[in-house]
Amino acid sequence: MALVGGRPDNAVGRMRRRMERLYPLCRSLTGEGVQQTLAILAEDLPLHDGAPFIKRIASGTQVFDWTIPPRWRVGAAWIADAATGRRLIDLADHTLHLVSYSAPFRGRLSREDLEPHLHSLPDHPDWIPYRTSYYVRDWGFCLTQRQRDALGEGPFDVVVDTDFDDAGELIYGELVLPGSDPEAGEVLISSHLCHPSLANDNLSGLTVATELAGRLRQRPHRLGYRFVFAPGTIGSLTWLAQHPDVRPDHVLVLTGLGGGGELVYKRTRRGAQPIDRAAEHVVGHRQGRIVGYSPYGYDERQYNALGFDLPAGRLTRTPHGEYPEYHTSADDLAFVADAELIDSLDAIEEIFAVLEGEATYRNLSPYGEPQLGKRGLYPKVGGRSADDAVMAMLWLMACSDGETSLLAITERARLPFAILRQAADDLLAAGLLG
Repeated sequence: MALVGGRPDNAVGRMRRRMERLYPLCRSLTGEGVQQTLAILAEDLPLHDGAPFIKRIASGTQVFDWTIPPRWRVGAAWIADAATGRRLIDLADHTLHLVSYSAPFRGRLSREDLEPHLHSLPDHPDWIPYRTSYYVRDWGFCLTQRQRDALGEGPFDVVVDTDFDDAGELIYGELVLPGSDPEAGEVLISSHLCHPSLANDNLSGLTVATELAGRLRQRPHRLGYRFVFAPGTIGSLTWLAQHPDVRPDHVLVLTGLGGGGELVYKRTRRGAQPIDRAAEHVVGHRQGRIVGYSPYGYDERQYNALGFDLPAGRLTRTPHGEYPEYHTSADDLAFVADAELIDSLDAIEEIFAVLEGEATYRNLSPYGEPQLGKRGLYPKVGGRSADDAVMAMLWLMACSDGETSLLAITERARLPFAILRQAADDLLAAGLLG
C-alpha cells in the first residue's frame, strides 16, 4: 500500500497499476489500442444497468465539418540496415517510434530519401518525439537524435505494415451516473485516449477520471455525472453529434494531472460560470493558478464552441507545451508522481463538492446576531478569537439574504467552502437558516 502525505491510499496503487497496463498500448484515433484501453478502463468503472459502455460510430460518418476516419491497423514498422538486416528503429521497442496514422510503405531508401520521414529533437538527444499524420496520408518515424546521428548513410529497408479500413469505426467510452435530483443538473467529465505511450498527457487524465467514477458511485450525489473517454477532437465532436439533446450544466476536461507543477484551471469561454467559480475557489485555496480561456488546447475548445456553448473548463497541472517532456518519450511512467495524481483527484472531488453543496439561504433570525451559545454552536468559554467554524456561521448569518449564494459568502469570508457548508448545515439544523 502506497503512502501519500503520510497516509495509506489504495487509490494510488490502483491508478499506478492501471497506467502500467495502459502505457505500452499503441493508441491512435481508431484501432485496437483504443479498444484495449477502453476494455482496461471498464474493469474498474462502476458499470451498471446493462448500459453499453463502448459506443461505435462507422468510419465515413459526417460529424459537423469532419469525417470519421478509417480504422487504422498497425502490425509492425521498422528501419533496417539494408546490408546487415539489423533493425535500427523498431516500433516494437517504443510506440512513439511510428508517426501515428502512418500510411503503409515498403521499400529501400537512401539516407537522403529517408530524411524527410524522420523526426527527432536536437535539444533533447535522448528523447523520442510524438508526431501524428491523422488527416494527411504520409508515413514517418520518430527517433532520438542520437539514433538519427548513428544511422549511417544507408541504404535502408523500410517497412510500415499498416492499413486503413473504410468499413471500420471510431469508438469511445461513456458512463452515466444519475444523480438523486434530476433538477440539479449534470457534470460532464471528459478525457482523451488517443495518444500512445505518454503517461501524463493521456494516461493521468484517464486513470484519475476512472478512480473518480468509482468514488462517486460509493456516495450520494444530487448531480448526475457523465464520463466520456474519447479520441481528441474527432471523439468529442462525435459525442456532441450523437447527443444533440444532452446539455451538461458543467463540463470539466481532465488531462496532465500527474506531472510536476501546481494545479492549473483554465476558465470556460464565457467565464464566471458555476464550474469556473467552484474550480477557482478550490484551486486558489491549493495555491494553484487560474488562466483565461484560449481556443487552443484540448477538447474544452470543442465543448465551448459557439454552436454548443457548453461551460467547459480544464484542469491540469503544468499545461501542455509548458514542460519540456510534453509529447516526448520523457513523458513516461516515472514522470508521473503518485502524490500529484492523488492531489489532483482530491481537488476534483472538492470542486464537485462545491457544485453539490452550493445553495442560497435566508437568515431566519435577522434582527441582530442570534445567540449561538444556547444552541450549542458557540464555544463554552468566551474571550478568545473566533475560530473558522464560528466565523463561518457569523458570515452566513450576516450575508444570507435569500439572494447571495453560499459560494459567494465563502469567497467573501476567504474560508474553504467545506467549512461554510458544514456551518450552513449546523444553522439549518438549529432553525436559523431557511
